[in-house]
Amino acid sequence: MGPTVLTQSSFGIVTFIAAPALLTNASSVLAMSTVNRMLATRELMHKLYTRSEEGKQSGKEAAHLLLTVNRVEKQAELLFRALRNIYMALAAFACATLVTLLGAVSATFQNSVLLQLLVVVGVALGFFGVGGLAMGCGKLFQATQLSLLNIHD
Repeated sequence: MGPTVLTQSSFGIVTFIAAPALLTNASSVLAMSTVNRMLATRELMHKLYTRSEEGKQSGKEAAHLLLTVNRVEKQAELLFRALRNIYMALAAFACATLVTLLGAVSATFQNSVLLQLLVVVGVALGFFGVGGLAMGCGKLFQATQLSLLNIHD
């Protein structure tokens, strides 16, 4: 890829900068919603703890309470892992945005080796970010399944 490919069209530079920036924004929103889900899980766990401290459950109710607590704990672990993946994706997309900005600047100096290196690094960071988002979304889906099991109970 020569430096003129990016500079021939204003859409070239905008695309290379806007794509990671949009993915950064989407990752930020996903991270915020995941944090909200973690807080809701914490609230539920607190209610379950309060209920268990009352000690008024029969053997069957206590077993059901323990099952629910275990599910909520697993859900919290999944949400934490999802958040870790989303944060890694967010960092990758932010770095990809910076790398593409550097690539746009280097294109004006006609340094094709530096430009090619920056393009490769930017694309690699983009793939890393998308992978992190995909893994995070998978964990969110598993956490949602546990939520549904608790709702059904």
